[in-house]
Amino acid sequence: MHINTGGAFLAEVMLTFLLVFVVLAVTHKVAVVGFDGLPIGLALAVVHLVGIPLTGTSVNPARSFGPAIFAGADALEQFWLFLIAPLVGAALAAVCHQFTHPRSGELLDRERAEP
Repeated sequence: MHINTGGAFLAEVMLTFLLVFVVLAVTHKVAVVGFDGLPIGLALAVVHLVGIPLTGTSVNPARSFGPAIFAGADALEQFWLFLIAPLVGAALAAVCHQFTHPRSGELLDRERAEP
């Protein structure tokens, strides 16, 4: 399956968002302790099952950089996508996580501020 650069960028952003959001959600203070590995592993499996046919799946710039060095010029020309898209996806996941999982102090402050 071939997708254009914009589609690959969007796919990498969404897949990274999913993985990072799951990691943040299950490691949050309110989450069930000791249960972190299963949802993270399942999210990583889903990300790769969906992403490998589309882009080869990076979701980790460090994982993409090493192979790009040895693959040569074509891979290095595309490396920007596998660097920027995961950073954007991770940043969006962090912002979204702050809204969906407020800290306990922030939640109390919001409840007190509402009439």
